Amino acid sequence: MGEIADAGLTRTSYHFRVTSFPLQSVPVHPEKGPSSDERRAAALADPGFGRHFSDHVARARWTSDGGWDDTRIGRLADLAMHPASAVMHYGQSIFEGLKAYRHSDDSIWVFRPDRNAARFARSAERLALPVLPEELFVDSVVQLVAADAAWVPTPSGPDGEQSLYLRPVMYASEAFLGVRPAKEITYLAMASPADAYFADGVHGVRLWVCRDWVRAAPGGTGAAKCGGNYAASLVAQEQARARGCDQVLWLDAQQRHIEESGTMNLCLVTDDGELLTPASETILDGVTRDSLLTLAGEHGLTPVMRPVELAELTARILDGGITEAFACGTAAVITPVTALLDGDRDLVVADGRPGPATLALREHLLDLQFGRRPDPYGWLRQVG
Repeated sequence: MGEIADAGLTRTSYHFRVTSFPLQSVPVHPEKGPSSDERRAAALADPGFGRHFSDHVARARWTSDGGWDDTRIGRLADLAMHPASAVMHYGQSIFEGLKAYRHSDDSIWVFRPDRNAARFARSAERLALPVLPEELFVDSVVQLVAADAAWVPTPSGPDGEQSLYLRPVMYASEAFLGVRPAKEITYLAMASPADAYFADGVHGVRLWVCRDWVRAAPGGTGAAKCGGNYAASLVAQEQARARGCDQVLWLDAQQRHIEESGTMNLCLVTDDGELLTPASETILDGVTRDSLLTLAGEHGLTPVMRPVELAELTARILDGGITEAFACGTAAVITPVTALLDGDRDLVVADGRPGPATLALREHLLDLQFGRRPDPYGWLRQVG
């Protein structure tokens, strides 16, 4: 789909459109108010991932009678939930992940929020949740970043990959017992400063080929970004680590085709110049993957999306037909995959080191996101 047009922001102190997510003065406990400069500086000096949170959240409420209302940017505060809130019993919840980047001229940009908005809508439909209008989704994250601009890190160090991670979430907040779609839904978007994924330089990971568990099956929720998918993956992740691997390589329900790498899409570079990625109705349509497939041609690669059997992957690793492999997603951008463990068989990809195409694609995308090279695709949305 094309880029969403400008949401019609009018200029105020935070550039908020009053009809969408206006800044509210919400009374809160002092500990939940704006962070001191010292506390924020400490968090930005060592953000890690998902450890610190900015001062505000975007909020909206939906009811079956009134639709979407109460859209606002408010102070970050704990939630009060009834014990019978439907999300805790029936799992109606979805989320997204995207980032905001500070450029060298101090401007701030959000990367492809329209793609996340569209995927959020698809996930909502699959989970019988109301669809948040895509322009409202984009508006909420852009204005949240505007409110918490001081929390967007200035890239530093040899990697220079620090960013502000954005986490929109929607869940069933109605209090009731009974298996049906909830009639009251809450939408929130929060922000958390994020460090470079590889603090000590980019290195390869080893994947365990999981045959004990299935992540998703046709007709299930595999293509939705919902909480239950991630909860069901945790036991396999722990088993992978117990076998000395970093993550899981998921197979399809028939244990025939490869699907995802942990919580990321998998991509393969072949000896005949393809950037190959599995096509499946049961995996997430990754924004990072889509971006890399678009950039492939600039690196002499032909983007190909088709089903890939595990037997093909194994044979082509052994005969050198797969020259590089990597996983991709918002958090890590690109993670080189240098080996697979399938039962007691260790399969090393090429020479067991991150490959040149993998590293070049990673640098290209990061340079684009951080404004170090032009954005010919219109993927960046400026804040303010």
